[in-house]
Amino acid sequence: MSRKVIAVNGSPRKTWNTATLVRKALDGAAAQGAETELVHLYDLNFKGCTSCFACKRRDGKSYGQCAMRDELTPVLARIAAADALVIGSPIYFGAVTGEIRSFMERLLFQYLVYAIPPRTLFPKTLPVGFIYTMNVDDERLRSFKLDEQLRVTENAFQRAFGEVTTLYATDTLQFDDYAQYVNSMFDPEHKAKRRAEQFPKDCEAACAMGARLAGAGVAGPQ
Repeated sequence: MSRKVIAVNGSPRKTWNTATLVRKALDGAAAQGAETELVHLYDLNFKGCTSCFACKRRDGKSYGQCAMRDELTPVLARIAAADALVIGSPIYFGAVTGEIRSFMERLLFQYLVYAIPPRTLFPKTLPVGFIYTMNVDDERLRSFKLDEQLRVTENAFQRAFGEVTTLYATDTLQFDDYAQYVNSMFDPEHKAKRRAEQFPKDCEAACAMGARLAGAGVAGPQ
């Protein structure tokens, strides 16, 4: 039976940096014989966790499972049945998009148990790959400590699902034509050069990530 890899695009754009890299990850998984699925979060009508705690109620009918019912519910069920998960998001104001945050709340909270030591109700290992795209360059990624901020959530995923790997695509091209927008912060020539030289490498890295997730040898946290 082929493995199933699901990718979640947390960008409102379906053809730009994040979506492209997420698709490349699925291409890599498909090349290993995996069945793949791409979910665009911005197409779904859903909310984040409402703190109803039904997933935590002792002997409750929704213990270990999110009790909310909306368009995210079947996606969470398919992720639970999958063999690997890819999550892609642009970085807005130093964090993932609001849709990704709401998705992660719903996905994670149902499985994490308030216990010492912390434990998970998820019954298997689910390798998770994070793909982040951002305007800042590698130096600012580190100096702003964005990687450390993002790692907080990644650590929660590691506790819940067991395997996490990451890909940072930095200094990305934001517009097709910078002249059409009020924007003096970034050099259009530099951005175009970076897009031509680095983004193909990011695509290759995303493809390799998908292949790893679909196979037996999954990279550990980065």
